Amino acid sequence: MTSTAVPADRQQGLTKLGGRPTLGRYMTQLWGRRHFVIELAYSRFRSQNEEDRLGIGWTVLGPLINAAVYGLIFGVIMSSGTRPDNFVPFLVTGVFVFQYFSSCLSGGAKAIVGNMGLVRSLHFPRAVLPISLVLQNAFALMPMMAVLAVIVLLTGEPIKVQWLLVPPALLLYTMFNLGISFIAARMTIHVRDLAQLIPFISRVLFYMSGVFFSVKLTVGSQTGKAEILAMFMEYNPVHIYIQLVRHGLLTPDPKEASGAYATPGMWLMGAAWGVGLMILGFVYFWLAEERYGRE
Repeated sequence: MTSTAVPADRQQGLTKLGGRPTLGRYMTQLWGRRHFVIELAYSRFRSQNEEDRLGIGWTVLGPLINAAVYGLIFGVIMSSGTRPDNFVPFLVTGVFVFQYFSSCLSGGAKAIVGNMGLVRSLHFPRAVLPISLVLQNAFALMPMMAVLAVIVLLTGEPIKVQWLLVPPALLLYTMFNLGISFIAARMTIHVRDLAQLIPFISRVLFYMSGVFFSVKLTVGSQTGKAEILAMFMEYNPVHIYIQLVRHGLLTPDPKEASGAYATPGMWLMGAAWGVGLMILGFVYFWLAEERYGRE
């Protein structure tokens, strides 16, 4: 008859200090700290730029200036064939929506390494940090979307029932960004130099997400290797979410082959990317829970 050896600590009824809890228990711990997560995110959002004269106003003003610069440069040098008729709201939507992803990616990379003192001194589910980071950026997105709605109306776009599609699009986008933040937070623990590459990764994705040009019109005008690159750009998840928001806010450009910014297939891909990456990123982050603060 064989017997399985039982560790001495378990024989005495002891549990490993700082060990990784089960996934179910970990989620329960997170839920119990939901109010703290919201308060942490909101307090950090309010403290952004608080020493500047315009304060939180820079949350909107910064992306607006970026949109103005890109519009001035690319609106002049870019071919009108890849530029939609309603270029101003098209561009501002792209810049605002991409800003949300960029902030979550860069902030997620620093979620653990930038709070190492807190991680090493207090015991709490480490997922609190990337979650609060994404929620903080979601708070920043709200005034940006309000300003975007005003810009859309001022450029002649009507209020329509499709505006109701914007909240579910942003919800899926938030789930996607949460997954990205979980993955970035863990990877930078193992490879600290990765944080230095994040700005370059973000810049490449900016130019490949159709922020200031129509990817569909670009795809239709390319052949060979350029066509493969253009197809990659079309199915880039960040581009998909930008298009979902545009689909809700803007009148379809008649030059678009499908007659719409987003197709039912893009909604399915947006849902798959959002739900899938959030679950994958959360599990990937949880698996290294006991290592945070020790590497």
